[in-house]
Amino acid sequence: MFEFDSEKTYPKETESRVLIRFQDCDPLRHLNNAKYFDYFFNAREDQVPKLYGVEMMDFIKKYQAAWVIYNHNISYVKPAMVGEWVRIKSRIIWNNHNTVILEYFMTDDTETQLKTLLWSTMRYVTLAEGKSTDHQGAVNDFLKATSINLDIEGLNVKDRVKSLSQALKK
Repeated sequence: MFEFDSEKTYPKETESRVLIRFQDCDPLRHLNNAKYFDYFFNAREDQVPKLYGVEMMDFIKKYQAAWVIYNHNISYVKPAMVGEWVRIKSRIIWNNHNTVILEYFMTDDTETQLKTLLWSTMRYVTLAEGKSTDHQGAVNDFLKATSINLDIEGLNVKDRVKSLSQALKK
């Protein structure tokens, strides 16, 4: 069970190195658009327990609530190709009392080229009624400790793609 430690510094970003598999690609050898979601979600699911010592099911059981995705915003910049090694990073870029925006992005293995950017917006809801509820206790502490809290007012995925692409080229 996760116990928030206020003395600990929690990483704000997860990272995985992943091989693009043949069975996930289209006839042009590009990663199928729908498969990007699998790669992103699997990478985060693998890294969160390692970095933070928590299984999401612990939060769900303890607080009887879970995050439900209600919006995806994805930008395909450059194709990931069969047999290619890529880097997948994820981070919480913003949160409030009941909502989280998770940013996922994929780069080439050398981290010089952005391939894809995904923002997933999630609402925290009760298990019993499926109604929106506020983050509580260690959930709120965890979000504060692991979020980079970008100023998202007026920020959109197109601008974020440009910003990340420029940062990777440096």
